Amino acid sequence: MDPFELTDGTVLLRIPGAEDVDDITRICQDPTIQEWTTVPSPYTREIGVGFVEEFVAGGWTKGSPTWAIRELADNARLVGMIGLTAQPVRSAEIGWWLAPEARGRGLMARAVELVVDAAFGRLALDRIEWRAFVGNDPSRAVAERSGFTVEGCIRGGAVDGETRRDDWVGTLLATDRR
Repeated sequence: MDPFELTDGTVLLRIPGAEDVDDITRICQDPTIQEWTTVPSPYTREIGVGFVEEFVAGGWTKGSPTWAIRELADNARLVGMIGLTAQPVRSAEIGWWLAPEARGRGLMARAVELVVDAAFGRLALDRIEWRAFVGNDPSRAVAERSGFTVEGCIRGGAVDGETRRDDWVGTLLATDRR
């Protein structure tokens, strides 16, 4: 799949490039991101380079797009990341993180809406799955506002390094009302 951009005039979703590695590395130092996502800790610049050059680039070729979230009002500065991981039979898992200074302003909800619209439109998916470690209430709030139905908790369903954690799971179908 060729990379494509998404925007609503407030946020711009664009494939991250080499020029974004320092911002990605800085933002991934945030203790909240390290607590609630599976980003490596410590998050080094080399990990950021690998993320952009291998994970992101390879993901697009396999139908698993990742976008940098940019706030247009702030010179299109990178403030987060959002992506879809392809699953079998027209399905994907959505995941995201956001810089501390960008939280609480609706930017992630806008980004999720853009990705969901593209997933059910351009990408012709039938289903999107959302997962978060139990207790990640901000992520759950975004998912629920975006129309995801939280199906429940999978005990020990997530792996964080060498630790198992309880995992919330939610779904959104193309036929669901949003």
